[in-house]
Amino acid sequence: MTVSASRRTGARFAAALLLTSSLAAPAIAGTVTGTVTDATDTRSLQAAQLRIAELDRVAESDRDGSYRFADVPAGTYTIEARYIGAATVRQEVVVPDEGTVVADIALGTSDAGIIVIGQRANLSSSLSRQREADGTTSVLTRDAVGQFPDQNVAESLRRLPGINVLNDQGEGRFVSVRGLDPNLNSSSINGTRIPAPESDIRAVALDVISSDLIESIEVRKTLTPDMDADTIGASIEINTVSAFDRQEDLLTARIEGSYNRLSDDLSPKGSFDFSTRISDEFGISGGFSYYERFFETDNVEADSWTTGDNGNDYAQDLEYRDYDVERERISASLSADMRPSDTTTVYIRGVFSQFDDQEYRRRLIFDLGDFDAVSAVAGNQVQFSDADEEIAVERDIKDRFERQRVYSLTIGGETETGPWTFDWAGSWSRSSEFENGSIDPATFARDFDGDGFVVGFDYSDPQIPAYSVISGGALFNDPTEFELDEIELTALSDARDEEFMLRGNVAYRIPAGSGDFTIQAGAQARWREKRFDGNVEFYEDATGTFTLADVLGMSTYRLAAIDPVPSYGGARDYFTGNFGQFELQPIDSQFDSAVGDYRNNEDIYAGYLLGRWDSDTLRVIGGVRVERTENEISANRVELIEEGATFNGMVLDDDIVVVTPNNFERDYTDWLPSLNVRFEPIDNLVFRAAGYRSLVRPNLGDLAPRFAVEQNDDDEREGEFGNPDLLPYEAWNFDAGVEYYFASNGAISANLFYKDINNFIVDFFDDDGGTYNGIAYDEAVIPINGESADIFGIELSYSQAFTFLPSPLDGLLFQANYTYTDANGTVFDEDGNLRNIPLPASSQNTFNVVLGYEKGPISLRLAGTYRDIYLDELGGDAESDRYVDDHFQLDASVRFQATENIQLFWEWVNITDAPYFAYQNFGGQRRLLQYEEYDWTMKFGARVNF
Repeated sequence: MTVSASRRTGARFAAALLLTSSLAAPAIAGTVTGTVTDATDTRSLQAAQLRIAELDRVAESDRDGSYRFADVPAGTYTIEARYIGAATVRQEVVVPDEGTVVADIALGTSDAGIIVIGQRANLSSSLSRQREADGTTSVLTRDAVGQFPDQNVAESLRRLPGINVLNDQGEGRFVSVRGLDPNLNSSSINGTRIPAPESDIRAVALDVISSDLIESIEVRKTLTPDMDADTIGASIEINTVSAFDRQEDLLTARIEGSYNRLSDDLSPKGSFDFSTRISDEFGISGGFSYYERFFETDNVEADSWTTGDNGNDYAQDLEYRDYDVERERISASLSADMRPSDTTTVYIRGVFSQFDDQEYRRRLIFDLGDFDAVSAVAGNQVQFSDADEEIAVERDIKDRFERQRVYSLTIGGETETGPWTFDWAGSWSRSSEFENGSIDPATFARDFDGDGFVVGFDYSDPQIPAYSVISGGALFNDPTEFELDEIELTALSDARDEEFMLRGNVAYRIPAGSGDFTIQAGAQARWREKRFDGNVEFYEDATGTFTLADVLGMSTYRLAAIDPVPSYGGARDYFTGNFGQFELQPIDSQFDSAVGDYRNNEDIYAGYLLGRWDSDTLRVIGGVRVERTENEISANRVELIEEGATFNGMVLDDDIVVVTPNNFERDYTDWLPSLNVRFEPIDNLVFRAAGYRSLVRPNLGDLAPRFAVEQNDDDEREGEFGNPDLLPYEAWNFDAGVEYYFASNGAISANLFYKDINNFIVDFFDDDGGTYNGIAYDEAVIPINGESADIFGIELSYSQAFTFLPSPLDGLLFQANYTYTDANGTVFDEDGNLRNIPLPASSQNTFNVVLGYEKGPISLRLAGTYRDIYLDELGGDAESDRYVDDHFQLDASVRFQATENIQLFWEWVNITDAPYFAYQNFGGQRRLLQYEEYDWTMKFGARVNF
């Protein structure tokens, strides 16, 4: 199409649109606007449903409580306002021939109105927003005094239907929706996408953000054309505080201490947040949170399982790990909201979070090699002797400090004038993970070979194998026997993920006989750059005289005896104080420094067109979105060829490293139609159906052409490869559900979902050898696209505040939800045969239960959460796949309103001391890969409202 033809077509469309509007708009019409609040005028009520009864036209109140009906014919009308937990309010308005009439609405009564504080307030506002949502949505909100259900964003989300959280060292970090991999979600703050601080993934660890700064979290499980299409699990949207969320000013301070039984340490936390309206047209809000946590983790890891000649299974590598961790979180937010005119709002919102992690990890490592003969003592016990083969024992210390930062800045606005609505936004966000100077690790080693050392292992407990030194204990326990072997220094680990975004939308609403029809279009551009730069240096002590006895510490480990161990800082002090005595190992340093580096520029350009019908019973949103993705990716092919190996037809006399830069470019376009239907045949009974196409792009690190190969002197080549040819996940999604909202504060819902996925991604281990991108290998790990996957599930939820029961039972609250997910796919195994697998990180069964009581000054809550086992990593065959065991956690909290402005609280987290257990299924048994214990944590403190 030529430019002139395109312009003629656009002109015709505009003329047709104006003609339609002139025919549809009444000749004499006015505007009805107003604000919905609770009767005490404390809180603006978002998601109240407003209806003009005589016209069957509906609107929904925004987060500041405002609503608007445009082009209302002159006359007298009745406005009905509905909100969960409140009686319907009807108010008469007289609309003039032209101009605006203001109809503010208060729900409830001043003496017995809507509860705006505590668990019932959170439930009421969450259910109201869920009911009015365009698609299947779950919501968490905080109450009028700024109290959120939990203190960590990830752990707060655990309470919602279909949500579970994957833990890291006992803390909730990554969010799984409907049992699916966290990488299949998208996350944003104030409409701005959050980049991932970690170097290789897209999933965002939501524990970085303090819940003290958050007003609400929406988990949108179905998509409309105006939403980013890069999600199969859900779109997680986090909103910070706005000055117009409340009718009154807010200033809240919180001070807290927490105690972890495993570490026996007391950790401090403090926060404050505020919002104030400087005038009716301008307000500011924000907050600050500081949290320092000390905790410990006891861990056992096993690898390289094998079966001895006598049939006994054992791990060739067994590690007992003692973690001592200090984590510090700092979060801050600041927002300004303006109303330069009656029709326009403008906002600017900034968020900053910093997550510091100081980790000390001591390990006792047994490297048993490949014993030709293993003596079976009895049953699950095996025994090894250094008379048969060398046994290597290492005791090391990891001293690592890592800092993650997340920045987000969003500027936007909206203008609503007559039938037209314009909104726009621009944003910048950046995440980083930085580390320099970490010792990871300093290794003290002793090789036992003919020294009379005999060690036995008892695998009777599949989670915690016990070891015992049968002979040679004096050498094994003598710290002078363990010399400093090597120090691995992370001179630099710098991961950065930065994105700029611009978007704009325009909508035109046409009043009809029994509702409104809206035409909406928009465009968006996102420019993203993710990169990683690493520099790893290996050093050896030239003197050979420094031993573990020179830096002796004491373990805090409880699963086995691992002393003697290094002290926290002794190895670092010796290394920095005697740096001139250490020799850099250039080959290993060069190899490890080059393999991780990459840069990925990802630009996404999107546009959409949708039509929307709204009436008091029916809402239909249909349209199409198009997204074009462009990648420019660079990384290195790095080969380490050992002395004695053959390279370019020659046998090498020394080890060498060969680094070859790689560059790839790719682009593709996706057309993504969608249809959402919401039908409410009678008040509070809502049926939903949705069908849409979505995609999830591969992890940026997996796309990087990072080809790492190690070739030994037998010319055996082991590789770890990136895959720049990875295709994105592509899915057709279908949802159907029914929701019923009780006259009191409560609801029951059921949702069915089905997802047909192509090109799902797994890490594939191939030990049969082959060639990849022209690189020969004998063993390799390669991210690949699977063939196809089908996901089917059902999501059930029930919530109820039992206010209708006689006292004192009228303070009871109950919430329960259950999700069943059947997620299966097919991949090729190492022999080239198709095999069925559960999708990685997909749990079949998840449920959450909350029992609460809230009456007078007392608020109690007991919460349980469960997720099923899931596939964590794919091996070459079913017996080498890595699974994570099921997890059940119980938490409790007590709050007491001591005075009108002071609340005391106490929380007990992980009452059940739920561990982490990863394993392989082999011969009907579970082979240990990783086991961790964390114990429980208690938190206590006070919240003060000024």
